[in-house]
Amino acid sequence: MKTLANKVVAITGAGSGIGRALALRCAGLGASVALSDVDQAALDEAADRCRAAGGRVHAARVDVGQRDAIYAWAEAVKDALGPTAVIVNNAGVSLSQTIAEMSDADFAWLMDINFWGVVHGTRAFLPQLRSGAEGHVVNISSVFGIIAVPTQSAYNASKFAVRGFTEALRQELAGSSVHVTCVHPGGIDTNIVANGRHYQDPTGRATDVAEASRAFKKDARTSPDEAARQIVGAVLKERPRLLIGADAVLIDKMQRLMPATYDRLVATAMKLRDRRERKRSS
Repeated sequence: MKTLANKVVAITGAGSGIGRALALRCAGLGASVALSDVDQAALDEAADRCRAAGGRVHAARVDVGQRDAIYAWAEAVKDALGPTAVIVNNAGVSLSQTIAEMSDADFAWLMDINFWGVVHGTRAFLPQLRSGAEGHVVNISSVFGIIAVPTQSAYNASKFAVRGFTEALRQELAGSSVHVTCVHPGGIDTNIVANGRHYQDPTGRATDVAEASRAFKKDARTSPDEAARQIVGAVLKERPRLLIGADAVLIDKMQRLMPATYDRLVATAMKLRDRRERKRSS
């Protein structure tokens, strides 16, 4: 895809973080943007900013965990803006709890958004993408779709699943007019931790969500704007895989070099982080 100008780009989770940054960047590049989010106030603000950037905008409150809502949104976008050329399945949530203590309800909540939201978003928009001269699917996985860590089993499961789904989709669409990119961000400075469900950290202590969010944002070295810039670049260059951030590159290399033993490094890193946080709070 040479340009996003005059293309329709649909983005889930567009009210904040990477989604909002993507919406603004695409609008600035001349795309018509279709935005969805569950946070109406954040969605309205993002839509207003995109309009100010000169883009045509369609905004709708959509819970990506609801299949029928995604399919209805896809049709509404087509009616309002025309066939979609790019779908970015970005919406996601976080959950921290051990496998033994995690509730079925919390596990289902996360999978409905992080995995099924991607599946339904892809399938709902795919006919529109295939109807045009060129199309692109962007699915947001994570570095936690490359390695697993304690208390993140549900999140890991969803992001590994997104990776497998997206890589299979890419192979199925090989040779067609639709390209596919799987994105693995490292730490991005967003509110995903603050807005998540967190109960227990890897050390077994009850999670202080405000403190966990502060620590996450301190360690998150990549801005949403930079992530959006790289994702747009991956679309324009038709890249099949994108690692965002030096931490993502390092984690990917670690998994390749130590596929069965990287957990030792994960455990060491967590101990060092816990020690640092204890010193800071004392």
